[in-house]
Amino acid sequence: MKLYKSLYEDFEKLYVGYSALAIILSSCVGAAAAMVILMNGHDFLQMTQLFVVVAVAMNYMASVLAQLKPKYVFNSLLVSLLVSIALLFINVIMRY
Repeated sequence: MKLYKSLYEDFEKLYVGYSALAIILSSCVGAAAAMVILMNGHDFLQMTQLFVVVAVAMNYMASVLAQLKPKYVFNSLLVSLLVSIALLFINVIMRY
């Protein structure tokens, strides 16, 4: 919890700069997750995973564009990164 609090305070101080950098990070991690998901096939399970990755990434980007409160933007960034990384690793493991 101490790490979360210190990261959030830093994010809040430099909100505009970190938001721009985090859009690039979220997009790159989401794109990698989408690529690996689609490499495993195109059935219902993969399309559902692809929808989840795209939805959480777009939620973060929309929250930045809507200029919502920094706390919501920071939390949506964390959710976006965690979901994308989790699905990326799951699909890499499933591939091999």
